Amino acid sequence: MVKAIESESAHDLASMADEVLMSRYRDEGKESLFNELVRRYERELYRYLVRYIGDANLADDVFQNTFLQIHLKRGLFEDGRPFRPWLYSIATHQAVDAMRKVGRHPTLSLDQQVHSSPQGSESGSLLDLLVNEGVGPLSELEEQERQQWVRDSIRRLPDALRQTLILAYHQDLKYREIADILKIPVGTVKSRLHAAISKLQEMARTATRDGND
Repeated sequence: MVKAIESESAHDLASMADEVLMSRYRDEGKESLFNELVRRYERELYRYLVRYIGDANLADDVFQNTFLQIHLKRGLFEDGRPFRPWLYSIATHQAVDAMRKVGRHPTLSLDQQVHSSPQGSESGSLLDLLVNEGVGPLSELEEQERQQWVRDSIRRLPDALRQTLILAYHQDLKYREIADILKIPVGTVKSRLHAAISKLQEMARTATRDGND
């Protein structure tokens, strides 16, 4: 009978929305509610942090710190607030702080698809986008050299553009979620993403001219 009750309880938790779980954890402080949130996001969030940070061990530390912050800041969670952007906001800020301490820079998966509109139409991977925009030199490089060039160029972007670009190409985050994470309007997310791509394309064209001189 005890096992049946535990099983039913686990089923009930699994059927609850993230926001309900978080609101109840804020109010009740039950460990089972917190553990269900961790269970739901442990793979997704860890993969995001590994790609963002580029170091599995540091990503694990940041993951642990993120959920520690969820616990410590539970009283700040407001009813009606989407949980996922809030979680990613905390995780991203924890990652930035951790990388700053060890002198690392965010990394970027160049094969990750990005949505080019709020409706979700895909424009392809960042690498494909740059190669297909008529910026010749990238298409002439070997694949590994091409990826390294893009990564190096991304590091040269202003912080605001770089962070927006990385979030857009990770975890299939939508504009609204990125806006919530960065605490900026959706229109600013779009303009930053457009500016970041434009700057990378200009870097490629400049590299071509310099290489031909």
